[in-house]
Amino acid sequence: MTTMAHTLTELAPVMPMLSVSETAASRLQAMMSEKQLDGYALRVFVSGGGCSGLQYGMTFDDATHEGDQAFVAGGLRVVVDPISANYLSGASIDYVDGLMGGGFKIENPNAVSSCGCGKSFRTTDGEAADDEAATAGGCGGTCGS
Repeated sequence: MTTMAHTLTELAPVMPMLSVSETAASRLQAMMSEKQLDGYALRVFVSGGGCSGLQYGMTFDDATHEGDQAFVAGGLRVVVDPISANYLSGASIDYVDGLMGGGFKIENPNAVSSCGCGKSFRTTDGEAADDEAATAGGCGGTCGS
């Protein structure tokens, strides 16, 4: 099976599977502008790891691949791969500025537990979870909380 890459402008509009706050979208668009990433989208993904078993990731990408969901959320083009889509449906991305600095935060209705830092989570199926890390009772120093 051949994997085909498509430019982001070739895709038909799809209903957003996750939302992006105005603050987060503004921060992300500023970052893309600063790095001169015209035509790129925000790729949101889930990977194994983190202290709760699964962790969130975000990067800028200028292509989509077979099975990707591409949509506009918060005025920002977003791409999610099919495996991550199973974990991210209904999630929201925000930017939070606090005393210890700012950062992106993902609120995920599919997570049954999350690490204190909010970058790692566990679902009810727990399939991809790293049980040793998840039951260790905390971040193990990986997230700073």
